[in-house]
Amino acid sequence: MMIGSLVMKIHIHDSGSLKEKRMVVRSLKEKLRSKFNVSVSEVDNQDLWQMATVAVVTVGPDKKHVENVLQNILNFVYENFPELYIDVSKEIF
Repeated sequence: MMIGSLVMKIHIHDSGSLKEKRMVVRSLKEKLRSKFNVSVSEVDNQDLWQMATVAVVTVGPDKKHVENVLQNILNFVYENFPELYIDVSKEIF
């Protein structure tokens, strides 16, 4: 069994308030949960209106499967949220 995590530090350039930021983050979290069946949480920068740190965690039977899921998540985020600037760190253990 392998565990994979993505931590995405997100800059939401067009956000002008916490309400706008939370709408973007909520949309991202809901889409990732429903499409990939992963655990998603905003883990840092909750009170900053242009920054968010979102963590995604998945579990799989082997490293290749987990890497594939994490890469599919990244591809999905880049395709569906092109307005976001994202710094990603990935771990598999």
